[in-house]
Amino acid sequence: MRRYWISKENFSKDEIIISGDEFHHICGVCRQAQGDRFEVLNGEGFAFLVEITKCGKKDAIARILEKRDLPPIPPPFIHLLLSIPKFATFDTILEKAVELGVRELTPVVSDFSFVREVDSNKVSGKQPRWEKIIKSATEQSGRGDILKLNPVIELKDALEKFNRTPNAAGLFPYEGSSAYSMKQAVQDLLQKKPETIWVFIGSEGGFSAGEVELFQSFSLKPSTLGDQVLRVETACLTVAGILRYEIG
Repeated sequence: MRRYWISKENFSKDEIIISGDEFHHICGVCRQAQGDRFEVLNGEGFAFLVEITKCGKKDAIARILEKRDLPPIPPPFIHLLLSIPKFATFDTILEKAVELGVRELTPVVSDFSFVREVDSNKVSGKQPRWEKIIKSATEQSGRGDILKLNPVIELKDALEKFNRTPNAAGLFPYEGSSAYSMKQAVQDLLQKKPETIWVFIGSEGGFSAGEVELFQSFSLKPSTLGDQVLRVETACLTVAGILRYEIG
């Protein structure tokens, strides 16, 4: 069954109003018409079976037939802090992060990040596109909540925020040499029973030697994913997949 995202402001007690971009996508692109049924998500942990009862030129009305619970993502929650790579790569990571159950994603400015300024116009101009990617991936995966995309932050500020966050544990995958394996790092981390796991991943250039020392000053040991150097998107998906498997 088709599944779509509708803003919760468009819901009333027993029907929804489909308008704007959502109307264009559902009724224009996907050709849903009067009498058609599909599921609707609004990011609050439910899926609604609806039927279009009226379809106009600019909006449509759908009656809510059923409501079902969507299973919540179990803790510990994954918070991905990504040193900003090229935007096409960021788009891919964002989409797959939604599908893999990442709860939050924070773009980070570091020594080798594609964007070097927190207030860059390049980033602010991408926000509408990133929101569309999140909603589309939420529709596709049937996820009950919506991934939170945080504002851009400097790496040092992100680490200080991590240090102040109660019941949080950190994971620092590193492309350089390390005797500390990802397997051991994840086992040690889960033994602490954290509420949130903060995963720091570098951009195309990785992290600088100075940044590795900075991580260690916050008690985050570099852990290795193996002998091969992975692309940014591969590292993100691998680590998220390992954590989701281990969390269960």
